[in-house]
Amino acid sequence: MRYRAFAILGGAVALAACSATSDGKPASASDASAAKADAPYPSTYSAYPGAPTALIGATIYDGAGGQIDGGVVLFSDGKITEIGDANLAIPEGYSRIDGTGKFVTPGIIDIHSHLGNYPSPSVQAHSDGNEATSPTTPEVWAEHSVWPQDPGFSRAMANGGITSLQILPGSANLMGGRTATLKNVPSRTVQGMKFPGAPYGMKMACGENPKRVYGGRGRMPSTRMGNFAVNRQTWLDAKVYADGDRKKRDLAKETLAGVLDGDILIHNHCYRADEMALVMDMAKEFGYKVSAFHHAVESYKIGDLLKENEVCSAIWADWYGFKMESYDGIPENAALLQKAGACVVIHSDDDNGIQRLNQEAAKAQAAGARMGINIPDAEVISWLTLNAAKAMGIDAMTGSLTAGKMADVVLWNGDPLSVYSRPEKVWVDGALLFDSGDPKRRPVSDFELGQPGEGDVK
Repeated sequence: MRYRAFAILGGAVALAACSATSDGKPASASDASAAKADAPYPSTYSAYPGAPTALIGATIYDGAGGQIDGGVVLFSDGKITEIGDANLAIPEGYSRIDGTGKFVTPGIIDIHSHLGNYPSPSVQAHSDGNEATSPTTPEVWAEHSVWPQDPGFSRAMANGGITSLQILPGSANLMGGRTATLKNVPSRTVQGMKFPGAPYGMKMACGENPKRVYGGRGRMPSTRMGNFAVNRQTWLDAKVYADGDRKKRDLAKETLAGVLDGDILIHNHCYRADEMALVMDMAKEFGYKVSAFHHAVESYKIGDLLKENEVCSAIWADWYGFKMESYDGIPENAALLQKAGACVVIHSDDDNGIQRLNQEAAKAQAAGARMGINIPDAEVISWLTLNAAKAMGIDAMTGSLTAGKMADVVLWNGDPLSVYSRPEKVWVDGALLFDSGDPKRRPVSDFELGQPGEGDVK
């Protein structure tokens, strides 16, 4: 019962890495908002034990666009303490790991995942990602569908270096419900995985999915204008609630009011450029902000608008053309957005794709290079780290190798933008949770025990 023992051990560890919430006293106004949004299912996450560690001699991509060749990364007590070149002094008591010829990045973050609510094995009994019973279901919370034993979590860490991820409800609905941001750690409960201090998000969806699901049942919306009509009326009703007496609880309107208050971030599934432009206008009409468009295959057409409105685009490298609204995607999407000065995030939306986000970023980089847009490797890494963290509202805590941030770190056995490279070691809050050379550090959930492929690296 390795997984169970691992989880219990973590639960017994002091809350050193969770100071933002461990004493129940938020340190800032933003912390207060996050803590309010967190109730009544607060994070119980506590970091696994770690040791003061020095990674020496590797090429460092710091996640914020910086690169240090032959550098040093120091972390202790769950936090990055310092990074620098080979002259950086290493304090007494640090374990030294030789990274010569290897690479270090922040932990990889997937902004769009359904692990846990569409877990493996993919069977109907596990299908808990879409509450497709009404066009708007802001009252549902993705975390209430997350199954912590999904073997996909450990695969995402072992193969993709994933240390944090956002779980979204599916895209059948215009308003699909609250998202959940998780640390990628073994836990008995979803609360034990919840990223401490992370704000909630709310999933919205444009276009074909909502009108197909509900139009197919002979009800509204069945067109794109119907999508907007339902959305706008729902926001109108939400504003009445938000501006009035909130004592009578209404789960749907509580979430919408949280969006209007700025406490809950909007993650909007949207493919076409014209629809994204309309959504940004709708956000202005009702006084909320879109944090990121997801699956935004046509973002390259409106890079200037996205930059002006400070909206990120969470995109695939080259997955498009599988339905009409995804027809006009191009592999150069990310590079053109970067050139326009807009925020780029590479996402997976897939239990296998999450294991290769580094390769997806490399493909997008190569597509840009072929058209003459050359983006340095260190900036490309930000598509998987700091930019994702910004869009999820957790960039003050993770996403870059910055002193004081969580020690979420990946040591790669080669250039992470090479198809041949894999994570060699992964730390979450300074705790070594994956070591390719140590099978005992590969979590095995109860569900996997005794089954073919138990604990292997898919």
